[in-house]
Amino acid sequence: MKNLLPIEQIAAKLNLPENLYEKRSPVSAKLSLDLLNSQPKSSSSSQTKPGKLILVTATTPTTSGEGKTVTSIGLVQGLERIGKRALITSREPSLGPVFGMKGGAAGGGRSQIEPADKINLHFHGDFHAITSAHNLLSAMIDSHLFHGNQLDLDPSAVTWPRALDMNDRALRNIIASVTAPGRAQREGGNRATTFVITAASETMAILSLAKDREDLRQRLARIIVGSNRSGQPVRAADLRAVGPMMALLNEALLPNLVQTTEGTPALVHCGPFANIAHGTSSVISQLIGLRLADYVVNEAGFGSDLGFEKYMDLVMPSSGIKPSLAVLVTTVQSVRTQGDGDLEKGLKNLEQHIAIVRAFHLPVVVALNRFPNDTAADLAVLQEFCDSCGAAFALSEAFAKGAEGAVALARKVVEVLDSTPAAQPAVLYDSNSTALNKISTVVKSVYGGDGIEVSDRAQQSLDLFERWGFASLPICIAKTQYSLSDDPKRMGAPTGWKLRVSDISLSAGAGFLVVTSGAMMLMPGLPKTSRALNIDVDANGEITGMS
Repeated sequence: MKNLLPIEQIAAKLNLPENLYEKRSPVSAKLSLDLLNSQPKSSSSSQTKPGKLILVTATTPTTSGEGKTVTSIGLVQGLERIGKRALITSREPSLGPVFGMKGGAAGGGRSQIEPADKINLHFHGDFHAITSAHNLLSAMIDSHLFHGNQLDLDPSAVTWPRALDMNDRALRNIIASVTAPGRAQREGGNRATTFVITAASETMAILSLAKDREDLRQRLARIIVGSNRSGQPVRAADLRAVGPMMALLNEALLPNLVQTTEGTPALVHCGPFANIAHGTSSVISQLIGLRLADYVVNEAGFGSDLGFEKYMDLVMPSSGIKPSLAVLVTTVQSVRTQGDGDLEKGLKNLEQHIAIVRAFHLPVVVALNRFPNDTAADLAVLQEFCDSCGAAFALSEAFAKGAEGAVALARKVVEVLDSTPAAQPAVLYDSNSTALNKISTVVKSVYGGDGIEVSDRAQQSLDLFERWGFASLPICIAKTQYSLSDDPKRMGAPTGWKLRVSDISLSAGAGFLVVTSGAMMLMPGLPKTSRALNIDVDANGEITGMS
């Protein structure tokens, strides 16, 4: 194992007494939920009120990513280097990307969250617990159908899928058999159903958004698994599934304490995707982090059109957590790709992402994640453009230099925070407006489109959810991360297009409507040449090829 600090030293940086964390290894621990109601800080700390949340987002990424996680980790290390009490709240990686296209999601170079290999794989078993709880409910549904169906659940109207934390396109559509050899066909036998990747499951969203154990229980009870033959919703509580799901999630609800490459505290917890879910670490980890540190760096997945928008319109109202500033990570590679190879042309994409952050009334710092092959001329183009937009700018070399390479960014972030102490972040849409108005508002104000095209299937689903009383829920749009539009091949800041709403589903426990755009898949598939082909274990038991 790398030269990491004992977890006791990381806890000491946060003034955590031993009774508020439980060691899981020499370098990792689970935090007690008692931290939600206590404030274990030294009397000399300036922390007499909650810390400031720095939300890290990005411009439109390429398939290889733009180093947003590396920059986030570098930033928190830089903040600690300049004497600030800081920590990072980060998502747990899904095995899908680890073995799929992007690889590990714990950072890289001198800015990683450690122990990276364990975090990228099984870690403390949180993903397995979430998958198990989700599939327990699936099993209880089919068992209920098999044993008489007292709730009169309509087998053709069951909407609860199964989940797996792996890219597996063969499981997108399956037939579930609940029959037994030598017995007559039972109700619900051989019914069609699906798998979703665990990071896109409602169980993941619920755990991520829960504020405490009681909130988790209430959210699980509200899960709607389908409808009965009278057209009324059937909930997880009706199946008496809440208690056993709580038991499976009991340990997974506790945030994980680890460290960065340079020993800065890190809370790693939950892992919803941002293109097909809401894309940020758990609310509990952020609430606890804000009690422990003056500055909390929290990453929102993919570009500002995805994780950032969802944080502001969905997570912020639900949790009450208000970010103080956004860091917008960009690269020469990202901007050039969005300009079809022309850096100057791609600046339109950067401009739109700056505008997105400002639409939510947050100050923004543009962080340029420098790659080794970036030229001084290209860097100058981006800095001059940010200057012309009135956007604060800083270079980050966190991958190669760690905290040293992110000190300039850290200083710039603190400078902007100090100069805008009264920032009041806002949501984009009125919670009382219709779902279609909410979708249209996001499309026009964030994506830069002209409106929406709603399929018959999506409209029928929405009509049903409105009859059930869920018309006022916020929305979570599932769309491609590779374009501001719903077409991954449309670069820059496209205009003159409409978002194709192909379906709408209900996540009553999580508390939002999932709006699927185009052919977006909730169960990704492995690419032709996956990262799995490069991962192995050497003679000493060390995992190779993970990052």
